[in-house]
Amino acid sequence: MSKSLPYSTKDVNYDNAKFRHRSFTKALNQTMVTSNVKRECVRCSTGKFLVVLMLFGVAYLMLTPSKNSDSTTHVVALNKTDYHMNATTLSTGTKLKRLFRKAPRLPPRFSPDEMHANNRSTVEASKWNARQQKVRDSFLHAWSGYKRYAMGFDELMPLSKRGNDGLGGLGATVVDALDTAMIMGVDDIVSEAGSWIQTHLSERIAHKGDVNLFETTIRVLGGLLSAYHLSGGLNASSIHGGPNPRLYLEIATSLADRLLSAFTFSPTPIPFSDVVLHDKSAHSSPDGLSSTSEVSTLQLEFNYLSQISGDSKYSLAAMRVLEHIKTLPKVEGLVPIYIRISSGRTTNGLDLLGHALFPLEDILFDVTTSNTIKHLYAANNTGAFSGENIRLGSRGDSYYEYLLKVWLQQGGNRSSNFTYLHSMYEEAMKGVRHLLVRKSIPNGLVFVGELPYGASGSFSPKMDHLVCFLPGTLALGATKGLTKSKAMKENLLSVDDLENLGLAEELAKTCFEMYSVTSTGLAPEIAYFHVEDFFEEGHDGGNKSSQYVNDIIIRPADRHNLLRPETVESLFVLYRITEDPKYREWGWQIFEAFEKYTKVDSGGYTSLNDVTAVPPHRRDKMETFFLGETLKYIYLLFGDSNIMPLDKFIFNTEAHPIPVSASIRSDA
Repeated sequence: MSKSLPYSTKDVNYDNAKFRHRSFTKALNQTMVTSNVKRECVRCSTGKFLVVLMLFGVAYLMLTPSKNSDSTTHVVALNKTDYHMNATTLSTGTKLKRLFRKAPRLPPRFSPDEMHANNRSTVEASKWNARQQKVRDSFLHAWSGYKRYAMGFDELMPLSKRGNDGLGGLGATVVDALDTAMIMGVDDIVSEAGSWIQTHLSERIAHKGDVNLFETTIRVLGGLLSAYHLSGGLNASSIHGGPNPRLYLEIATSLADRLLSAFTFSPTPIPFSDVVLHDKSAHSSPDGLSSTSEVSTLQLEFNYLSQISGDSKYSLAAMRVLEHIKTLPKVEGLVPIYIRISSGRTTNGLDLLGHALFPLEDILFDVTTSNTIKHLYAANNTGAFSGENIRLGSRGDSYYEYLLKVWLQQGGNRSSNFTYLHSMYEEAMKGVRHLLVRKSIPNGLVFVGELPYGASGSFSPKMDHLVCFLPGTLALGATKGLTKSKAMKENLLSVDDLENLGLAEELAKTCFEMYSVTSTGLAPEIAYFHVEDFFEEGHDGGNKSSQYVNDIIIRPADRHNLLRPETVESLFVLYRITEDPKYREWGWQIFEAFEKYTKVDSGGYTSLNDVTAVPPHRRDKMETFFLGETLKYIYLLFGDSNIMPLDKFIFNTEAHPIPVSASIRSDA
């Protein structure tokens, strides 16, 4: 070799076998017989002592009988010899397992701040669980009064202890409350409501007379469709008790087939306002007008029915309304609250005097159904807006809500066929910010007013409680149901989204103050706001300690409270999106006020005549939406945000949750 190698001759004959895997027994034997161990351990008296001690320890573990009486319980039937053998074997196994067991995992060590935060989180969760249970108890109390005095009627009159059919006689409270009971896990009520629906509702649908298209769709049709989904859909038996989910779908389909008459009897894409169930006919109101919000708040329900039934006729009829409204002139995206369908109440194409409304050439005949279907654009009925009154309160509110929600329900950005709805919504919200938003004096509450005579007329500082749906809708439109933190982290919020979210939080504050400014802590049906050119002395809410007692004006005719849900709906949505606990606290204050002033001892809750007086005068009516919406939203506000996530469910305007298209199961 010319040069020495980097290893010795001894290394050439190196035995690689020592690096191969060996069992524990072989390794132990090898160690005990090696000269190194003999030399280092046997020569050392301490080493000898430790080896002997180890051997004695192992022997002790193997030979000492177990003192654990539990080991004898499974061998009572054995003879004495077998007993001792089994006991010794069990004991030996236990001792050996203890010898070779893994060291226990130590719990994580937290700093004092972290321990305090964890304890606080646990206490908070416990607090809201307890409050949620109180809401559930309130639902049980409301249902108990309805069941005892008004079962099968549309509404309970809790003071006079009787029922009232103010919505067509389809048992609206039963259907409105059903999915609330499912969400709360009250299976007894689910069973009771489901049994009544199974026994009575189909017959009533077949024999009842006039019903309002809008109210019947959002309450009864929406309630049935939501119950169908929440109880498992076509591919499952009911998961909450009650009838098979198929029943809810079958009854919903039967009802929708009759409601379609409002579309087929109309001379325009805009449906008539009223349907006669027993003969599948429809007519307009006496003045030939419909509310813009009513005709444009049917699409979530009809679209979902088409998706789960496989029949597109429901969706096609409902969506023609929005497609038609898209073509009509607007004021910065804002629309008047009335839309004309005909020149007056009609029956089979005749006006109130019996004259034909439609030229013969504008009438089509459908031979498959033997129904006369008027041309969509009959010469003298164009489906145009009527008047100039623009507001986001009654008759205008849910038009804007459904522009957004129908778009979201159809998949949002994933569906190019419905992008026009989002464009209409965004334009309208810009119009709201520009034309309708003002601040009160002296304390600057942000509110949404009205334009009774259009954009060229004077501004009215009037705001219905119904407008309090808007904070929730604005927040939902900004993040599409995601939390604000997640949407910002993923860079999903535009400048308009951030403006709308900011406006949502300011309006939610105003809606809450409409409650806290009154003596009862409950909001009036309508409020006015103090602005530079408008103020009325002596019409405050009665709570003199409120900072905003001079900002909010409540006229005597507007002081009633109908147990409405719009504010708690927005608090629920804003809490889910912003994760700000103040919205929960506000919701709790509102709930406590309902409990204190509207609860009826014999069962149920009642509307109030005057929220500024204590004690308030009671009205003797429990609206169906108190069970269907108000208590549902408060319950969800206090609960886990994983229940009914806002990016998976869309709540219709009566709080019935409907899955978005991407979440819809293939039930049909």
